[in-house]
Amino acid sequence: MKKIVIGIVLFHSLLSYAQKDDKTIVLSEITEKVKRYYIDKEAYKKVDSSFQSDLKKGVFNKLNKNDFAALLAKKLRSDVKDYHFSFRYLENYSPEKVVDEKEKEKLHDFHNSLENFGFESVQRLEGNIGYINYKGFASSKSSAATLSAAMNFVANTSALIIDLRENQGGDNEMLLLFCSYFFDKKTDLYTTYFRHNDSTVVNSTQSDVLGAKYLHKKIYILTSKSTFSAAEALAYFLQQHKLAEVIGEKTPGAANPVDHFVIQNQYLLLVPTGKVSSLVNQKNWEHIGISPDQEVKAKDALKAAHSKILKNIVKTETKTELSPAEIKKLVHQLEQEIN
Repeated sequence: MKKIVIGIVLFHSLLSYAQKDDKTIVLSEITEKVKRYYIDKEAYKKVDSSFQSDLKKGVFNKLNKNDFAALLAKKLRSDVKDYHFSFRYLENYSPEKVVDEKEKEKLHDFHNSLENFGFESVQRLEGNIGYINYKGFASSKSSAATLSAAMNFVANTSALIIDLRENQGGDNEMLLLFCSYFFDKKTDLYTTYFRHNDSTVVNSTQSDVLGAKYLHKKIYILTSKSTFSAAEALAYFLQQHKLAEVIGEKTPGAANPVDHFVIQNQYLLLVPTGKVSSLVNQKNWEHIGISPDQEVKAKDALKAAHSKILKNIVKTETKTELSPAEIKKLVHQLEQEIN
């Protein structure tokens, strides 16, 4: 009986050690990826110091894999101060499973199609104002036709509002395609530098697009504290090129593009591997965010933009379906709702 009890105790001790050791390996691999790929070559030192301190305190000992991943994601973002870091547990991941990339892309596109590739609604507001509520950048290949339809719908409007208040970003190629609708010719917008292979990529708009371009008209972009990544980029570059005014709240400030890594066949790690630089001022919005031209609460941004456009319509004597008296009445109503 004593031998059995000793054996059980030893087994549990070894199991406990293995679990701790697994987490140690995960932490080591994360640190290595940050060291090799993150745009700041010194940032891994903060990560390693933080992880070692927590290991000594036993912070991770009783955490399940989901909670362990959630805590590490939070720590990476706070330690390095980069919101693009992400880390999560892959519950059903199987490295042995053969992945057909075409099937994977097809399935991904199908799920995006269920949300209309991010295009929540497209409308014509009173005063002949176009409105696009856009919630996410799906791949440009799958989204191109929907974007074209949205831009064709607003083509005859006098001004355009693009609502990014709930947009969390996404595909870089879709960002460039969307921007292409507001430039009359191919334009180099920004470069992306990758430290790990010392390479720089120039990112440009397209000269030709599927739908109608929206040129030489007023454009207003709505932002909130939730507007993130590629959504911030759309606001930033159109604002920089003086093609749009931003109305709403200051954004979080996430500019660095990411790469994906699977850790120990159990976790997905997103590491920001590139640094974006605008070709206008050689800067970006990382840690800074997009500063609105008109700062208002996110809930009031649409009314504020609508009111501003209507006032400009009166000032420029632009013809719409509304009379000057009707426009003034609508402006008064919108401003009362804001106040």
